Amino acid sequence: MDCLFCAIIAGEIPSRQVYADDAAVAFLDISPWHAGHTLVVPRRHVADALSQPEALSEIAPAINATARLLTERLEAAGMNILINSGAVSGQEVFHLHAHLIPRYADHPGMAALMERDSDIDLDAVHQRIIAQA
Repeated sequence: MDCLFCAIIAGEIPSRQVYADDAAVAFLDISPWHAGHTLVVPRRHVADALSQPEALSEIAPAINATARLLTERLEAAGMNILINSGAVSGQEVFHLHAHLIPRYADHPGMAALMERDSDIDLDAVHQRIIAQA
């Protein structure tokens, strides 16, 4: 199988991991919309949220834990959680993944969600998330 996220999970491709449990792994998106934009993916290969609906419940604890971690460490005021299923919806990597996009008071609302921040230092954001409180 030639799956980018399976390769990341296997450690064949480096990532900025922020959370992991038995069912899922969470890592920073390499092309973030906002600081802290993170992907939560199941460890097992699942093409999308509709092909194996039970996979959503398997990764729900990781989504919750990661969202809380991001909100706390990055001092986010809110969080968008987005899952695309199928190419027409915008899914680009065909391994189920939830986008966790921290939102900040100075850039609120759905319209601002799609406006990418252009000057995000991924290494600095990663250090803020994984640093011990």
